[in-house]
Amino acid sequence: MYEHGFFSAKIKLPSDYTAGVVVALYASNGDVFEKNHDELDIEFLGNVEGKPWRFQTNLYGNGSTSRGREERYRLWFDPSKEFHRYSILWTAKNIIFYVDEVPIREVVRSDEMGGDYPTKPMSIYATIWDASSWATNGGKIKVNYDYAPFTADFKELVLEGCPMDPIQEYPDFTTCKEKDAWLETRNFAVLTPKRRSAMRKFRQHYMYYSCCYDVWRYPVKLPDCVIDPIEKARFNETGRLRFSGSHKKQAKIAKARRKKKQRAASKERTEM
Repeated sequence: MYEHGFFSAKIKLPSDYTAGVVVALYASNGDVFEKNHDELDIEFLGNVEGKPWRFQTNLYGNGSTSRGREERYRLWFDPSKEFHRYSILWTAKNIIFYVDEVPIREVVRSDEMGGDYPTKPMSIYATIWDASSWATNGGKIKVNYDYAPFTADFKELVLEGCPMDPIQEYPDFTTCKEKDAWLETRNFAVLTPKRRSAMRKFRQHYMYYSCCYDVWRYPVKLPDCVIDPIEKARFNETGRLRFSGSHKKQAKIAKARRKKKQRAASKERTEM
């Protein structure tokens, strides 16, 4: 198990019809801390051939499963055609999820998060499993075993962290301070202006659900949520996009509405 770290793998997903089949790269300590486990997830949500692939990131701390922090996205490529790298950076200060070289989400630790921030040592898992009840289109499309076997390929795993025995009687957490300091200086831990710009563009174009904008589920926003006004304008109170269809289509609709308002305002000034 690791106390913080950078965990990464190149993954190629199963092709054809994979509805209901979840492939995941995640960190967890649920086998040791059954009632108050921590978890960090990258989960691919199955796919119907010809449709955009979807995946989600999530995290739990201290068994906070009733306060899931899901975000869901579309991919801009077909992940079943070739390998792509997916990564999780976990430090005492923040968590960053990556697709290839693009950071797609950052969660910054705050005092308000309390025990919801993962703090206990975790193991790393690569799994594939039947999640028919929820994964694809909200569980409406199930796994079809006529298309089995479903095979996901993992290679070039990276496990950079501080090994720790979580059940020793007197664990010495100070032993990881040097490794933590090293992690925080690594290239993948630094979000340069260029990387922040890439993350912002990814979220604007490919994120279609965020717990931070889901006021039905969380009337009081989660303490780690940073509300981006531009981002928020695209989502309704369920945390989902206001308009169906692609982000490109939504951008066209929003642009048309702005032009309509501008024409109306211009006409009003003329009449005055």
